[in-house]
Amino acid sequence: MTAMIYCPFPDRESARQSSRVMLEEKLIACANILGEVEALFVWKGECGEAREVGVLFKTDQTLLEAACERLSALHPYDTPAILGWDCQAAPRATRDWLAGINTGEP
Repeated sequence: MTAMIYCPFPDRESARQSSRVMLEEKLIACANILGEVEALFVWKGECGEAREVGVLFKTDQTLLEAACERLSALHPYDTPAILGWDCQAAPRATRDWLAGINTGEP
């Protein structure tokens, strides 16, 4: 089964650095670094806003927990918002690609 992780970063370079490590460690097969997003949030009881860069990570469900934990360790925020979920639908080719992260297949 396939899985996705969404995580915002403070800037494009930190998103790239974490994505490269996750790829090299074979925890993900792909990272889509999205454009800038505007974040409105509550942190420590105060309303805030920031510009962030969102990233969608593609992985296999068997790697989801490990990928989320590693991303948490790599992330520059003290408490990053990391949201991972199983994907219920994907074509066979996508499932095979993500299942092959650790094997190098295809």
